[in-house]
Amino acid sequence: MDVDELVLRYGSAVVRGLETLWGKSRERAGGRTSLLLGHLLDTAAVAELMWEEFLAPATRSALDEVAGGVGRGHGLFVWLCAVHDCGKATPAHQRLWDEGAGAVCGAGLVWHEPSAVAGVKQQRRWRHDWAGGLIVRELLGEAGWDGEQVDWVWPLVAGHHGAFPTLRDVREPSSAKRQLRGVGVWREVQRAVLDVVSREVGFAGAAEVEPVVVPSRALQLQVSGLVVMADWIASDERFFVGVDELRGVSAGGSRERAVRAWEALGLGGGWGELGVPGSGAFEERFGCVPRPAQRMVVEAVEGMGGAGLVVVEAPMGEGKTEAALFAAEVLAARFGADGVFVGMPTQATSDPMFSRVRRWLGSISEEFASRVVLLHGKRAFNREWKALLEEGTRAGEAFGGVDEFGLADDPFGVRGDGCGELQRQALVEWFLGSKRGLLAPFVVGTVDQLLYAATRTRHVMLRMAGLGGKVVVLDEVHACDVYMSQFLHEALRWLGQAGVPVVVLSATLAPAQRQGLLEAYLAGAASVEELRVQAPAPEGYPSVTTAWSSAGGGPQVRVRATDSWRADLAVEVRVVPEVVPGPRSSRGERERAQACADARVGELLAGELAGGGTALVIRNSVARAQSLFDELRGRFGGEEVRLLHARFTVARRAELTDECLRLLGPGGGRSRSGRLVVVATQLAEQSFDVDADVLVTDVAPMDLLLQRVGRLHRHEGTWRPEGLRVPRVFVTGFSPREGREPEFVYASERIYGRHLLLRTAAVLAGGRDAGGPGAGASGVWPIPGRVPALVEGVYGGDGLLLPEGWRAAGEAARSEQESQDRARAENARGFLLTGPGEHERRTLAGLHYGGATAGGDEGALQAAVRDGDESVEVVLVRRDGDDGVFRTLAGRALSVNGDVAPEVLEEVLGSVVRLPASFTEAAAGLTPLPGWHGHPWLGRSRALVLDASGRMRLGDFAVAYDEVLGLRQV
Repeated sequence: MDVDELVLRYGSAVVRGLETLWGKSRERAGGRTSLLLGHLLDTAAVAELMWEEFLAPATRSALDEVAGGVGRGHGLFVWLCAVHDCGKATPAHQRLWDEGAGAVCGAGLVWHEPSAVAGVKQQRRWRHDWAGGLIVRELLGEAGWDGEQVDWVWPLVAGHHGAFPTLRDVREPSSAKRQLRGVGVWREVQRAVLDVVSREVGFAGAAEVEPVVVPSRALQLQVSGLVVMADWIASDERFFVGVDELRGVSAGGSRERAVRAWEALGLGGGWGELGVPGSGAFEERFGCVPRPAQRMVVEAVEGMGGAGLVVVEAPMGEGKTEAALFAAEVLAARFGADGVFVGMPTQATSDPMFSRVRRWLGSISEEFASRVVLLHGKRAFNREWKALLEEGTRAGEAFGGVDEFGLADDPFGVRGDGCGELQRQALVEWFLGSKRGLLAPFVVGTVDQLLYAATRTRHVMLRMAGLGGKVVVLDEVHACDVYMSQFLHEALRWLGQAGVPVVVLSATLAPAQRQGLLEAYLAGAASVEELRVQAPAPEGYPSVTTAWSSAGGGPQVRVRATDSWRADLAVEVRVVPEVVPGPRSSRGERERAQACADARVGELLAGELAGGGTALVIRNSVARAQSLFDELRGRFGGEEVRLLHARFTVARRAELTDECLRLLGPGGGRSRSGRLVVVATQLAEQSFDVDADVLVTDVAPMDLLLQRVGRLHRHEGTWRPEGLRVPRVFVTGFSPREGREPEFVYASERIYGRHLLLRTAAVLAGGRDAGGPGAGASGVWPIPGRVPALVEGVYGGDGLLLPEGWRAAGEAARSEQESQDRARAENARGFLLTGPGEHERRTLAGLHYGGATAGGDEGALQAAVRDGDESVEVVLVRRDGDDGVFRTLAGRALSVNGDVAPEVLEEVLGSVVRLPASFTEAAAGLTPLPGWHGHPWLGRSRALVLDASGRMRLGDFAVAYDEVLGLRQV
């Protein structure tokens, strides 16, 4: 910078201050003090690259509109990023580092330390972020900005450490007596900082920056996240070594540093300006011509008048995923999206989707396939993800995420040691850091990642920045229960307001669920608290419903339907009664009843599979699955039976899942003489591409029951024994009773509630016909044609569905369910990003009023959005009594302290298992092994130490683990 020119403009006293104000200490800036103006220009330079190479076309267009015309958004965005740390030009920040404080005081910028200390004691959160919000608010007002423009800008500065304060919060604590904000020459220096930055990024001054349109809150939140991203990149001392002389600070120098950092980190956007795919593109992407339902979806999104919501309802095996991915490509091209997020119901379903999305993107351009991020807590055990990481790994190298300023252990960014989760260096290394995953251009993960963006948590703006400018695809949305739906609807509100295209998929969506999705998205698009939409019901199946908010008009909803690509299967549905012990029965009575039920299923399968074939059995609890597996293993032998559930270690579960998909998946090459039985829990219910000849399942709510039916006779051309060429389903897990409601297995009722089980059982028992002709106890269900009617019948309000003798119990169950649903919805509201009555607010001020309501780590967030019984994960190890050495489950030695050598780390990490919720209290005392303390992967992991026989005592529970049955209570 030309210091002489600065002296002429601002005076020597102010320039002396500019020459000493520090942005980062020497310890955090590569050994040299980073002057504040240098860091602000570094951030501006990063923002310029983000605009050119990272922001989606839709985001750039939206900012252009805010700034007043094409091309004007660039300057506004860069300026917003540049001024984020202007609050560091205050005693509140400058006092925190002794060396820097001495230089600042020597330049004439002084404060009364006892008053500053008193102010901090009154409000410890009044730091440079809040100070910056106050300064920007005052100085932009002085510059002549309109009040409504000032009102949305200052929270972006005040909230860049992860939480948005109220206007009352940012006012300086009275006990500080203006010694945290600064008085006298401090005010002139603060004006100069804002003016210098404004000029360096291309404006004549702050007055010229003023926008002309107030952006939506969703766009404000997205921009806030992008500001944080720019700040974090510009804070990486590997590339932004401090500049400690004002003459050495320049916009040009910052740009050079930013380019080096950008290239070294491998940062970039998605597909950029994507052309609308041509008529033959679908076949190029997926190797087949589109089916009628797939063509219908593509034509529907091509006809949308704006970015909006697409609800695809189609049978299992119809090709919904391919239709959704191609629709995402069309929507991105039409509405300026730069990437995609695909959200799945579970980690297990995310893994195969990761492979499918990579293949799809690779068919567009090979470079895209290597830029897909898998985002869930167990991705380290996905082989394809690991291989992708290793391709970009420089041997032995790791990096610590840039300090995410504002965390309790280093709130001011002055400490010298590294901070952040250690991650391997990969092609997409920056996006692997904590809270950054959604910022990657192409992401596959659990739906939880989307739901987290609807929670009032720190740095939620990073999640919105990641979702904004993408197309969002959500599979199996019917799996979101009442509690999770609160977060889903909140997320859809924000996405609707942001103009993010969303495609949701389901085979068994209840009409009320469809209506809730439409109203949430369209209410967001209209920026209103409530919106009632008259959406016509689909007149066929498969169907697609599209909805968007037209410019200057109201919501638009269109519905299409077509025929399935294959004829209905006539699925025989039979009830297999099971004796259900009463609530006061003894353990012995329960065990005998379970043994009897298992034997009956064994006899059934022996008959059904007499000529060979494959069977899938789905139980509603791990204990029931393990018990049945023992029975079938004794009956058929271990080679003909497999067990799959969630209480195997993650490594073993991955092996078993792969084996089941290989044996029962498409092209599995099954034997024509042998038989195979897979006993599973709900893991096999959805996104599990297997094809069984016969299905035995515990009763479940109708939509989930139909999902299970979708694993039956799934693929055409599969050879089946003559006796199994008619698809048959045997439903068990309940006891029909003459003239009154049935009794259900306790585990099923605890999971699903009595209300929906009763209504489903009524259809199975041949009560009032919810499914049309032929639905009954031993009837035939035309699948998939009858799916919508079956779901609507059970989830509708027809009280006559239940037989007369059931109705009193049914009414009591309905009332209890409604009460529980209201309570769960109310519980969810405490975690929602926006409270009731707040959706029409115009700025982000106070968005985090009351403080963040959920922790920032994966476990705390998942607990917030899933409302299940709290459970914990443990790492299983063994310890022999002879030498006291800890060992892996396979017997490889660790040490007497449990130290993990690099060659066995993967094996130890693969030994993670989630305990039943009933074990949570007993597991509270479990800790890491002594040798794990400080380990980047194991430092916070609880160890469950088994004896040589694989057993241990955990509180009042005796537990055992082996590779055949998994974890069980003994």
